[in-house]
Amino acid sequence: SGIFKSGDPATRARAIVEATTYFDHPDIVAKVSRGLGEPMVGIGVRDMDEGDRLARRGW
Repeated sequence: SGIFKSGDPATRARAIVEATTYFDHPDIVAKVSRGLGEPMVGIGVRDMDEGDRLARRGW
């Protein structure tokens, strides 16, 4: 998961849980979304080998 590749996995995981729990309270979502450090890192689909892709879509 990208959570574990982020700058502070525990803080990011806690923020995700809080944001999903309180999804209908934008003030809480905004509060827990601040100061999370480095973003979750992923692999761009354009950088993947054709055989590693789960589906072939779009362009």
